[in-house]
Amino acid sequence: MKYTYEQLAKMIDHSLLHPTMTDRELEDGCKLAAQYGVASVCIKPYAVRRAAEILEGTGVFVGAVIGFPHGNSCTESKRYETELACRDGAVEIDMVINLGKALSGDWDYVERDVHAVCEEARQRGAKVKVIFENDYLTKGGAGLDSDGFKKKLCQICERAGADWVKTSSGYGFVKQADGRYGYQGATEHDLALMRASVSAKVQVKAAGGVRDLDGLIRVRDLGATRCGATATAAMLDEYRRREKAERAGSAVESQSSALGAGGY
Repeated sequence: MKYTYEQLAKMIDHSLLHPTMTDRELEDGCKLAAQYGVASVCIKPYAVRRAAEILEGTGVFVGAVIGFPHGNSCTESKRYETELACRDGAVEIDMVINLGKALSGDWDYVERDVHAVCEEARQRGAKVKVIFENDYLTKGGAGLDSDGFKKKLCQICERAGADWVKTSSGYGFVKQADGRYGYQGATEHDLALMRASVSAKVQVKAAGGVRDLDGLIRVRDLGATRCGATATAAMLDEYRRREKAERAGSAVESQSSALGAGGY
């Protein structure tokens, strides 16, 4: 296999964010994350304390979403939400930028908003991932084309103290031509663009649309270090299946070589 199980598992932030998730489903999701040894759970703020209890000693981090999913909370609300999440046991924070302010070109507001969360998190020993919601940015804004706009956001987030820049929330649904709502989530183009637009000290997280092992591997190939996922079990079970098949194939090949050397 190209990467080890641990390398891929420790990329995954197991997403527990669907609006209808029950307490039991959230708890079961935390236990699944521990079973598969992923990097973290990404969970709703009210469930952070319970997640921290379940995951204590497992090596799986607890992450909380802030201003989720559309980033419209005022800055002080985001800061206080971060404070509460960290008090409850979150060590990673996934915040959403204020998209309306970004598209208006109010870059100072956007930077202050991100900085407030990063500063609060840093004081409490937590790291921050900043969500752009790229599905809303396909036409650019504030006089910039789409790529230029995302580059600008990357630069602002790095300056504001972000540890990761992140493509999507997974809930950035856009109205399609047929009237239905859908989203792409992380794209190869955006991951490569974002990786190239920040320095080595800032990481990149993919979210939305990565549903299988090949997709996870491609995300890593493009330089992202984290990936939000709900299909965690399916992806890592597939890894184990391929790993087993690869080992079986290697054993057969070795046996054949040995037989050949013996003159049979």
